[in-house]
Amino acid sequence: MSTEVAVKGADINHMVGFTVGKEEFGVDIMKVREIIRMVDITLIPNAPGFVEGIISLRGLVIPVIDFKKRFCIGDEGECKEGDRRIVVVVIRDRTIGLIVDKVTHVVKLDAGQISPPPELLKEDNQDYIGGIGQVGDKLLIILNAEELVGKKELVEIDQAA
Repeated sequence: MSTEVAVKGADINHMVGFTVGKEEFGVDIMKVREIIRMVDITLIPNAPGFVEGIISLRGLVIPVIDFKKRFCIGDEGECKEGDRRIVVVVIRDRTIGLIVDKVTHVVKLDAGQISPPPELLKEDNQDYIGGIGQVGDKLLIILNAEELVGKKELVEIDQAA
């Protein structure tokens, strides 16, 4: 989902909502392959710091990224270990797992509920933020899945896995 799709796209945008720390995020439901409970993760020596390791998902070995580490989000907020999930997404034709604190629900946003990201974020190379959704009195950071992991980082992950 590009920024333009998030802002000017179809009348209704469906997002998988999740929390990390105190923040709420959403990713285009079409980029989510599935959501699974936490499983044992096999560590990979010399992997980038935000890569927790790999898992086998029905025979497919996929890298798993810790969302908190990848985006430098502190441990604020309560996270019950039983709530943690791995959101399996497709990024640039690769299947990758994202560890999140809690999956909340599918969020439906119409174009009027989505604003473009602030200009400051665009200047700071934060292309992974596709927009800001207004859900009641809360803000939802809408992620651009294709930009969650850069091309250089994908190469590093591929080499580690």
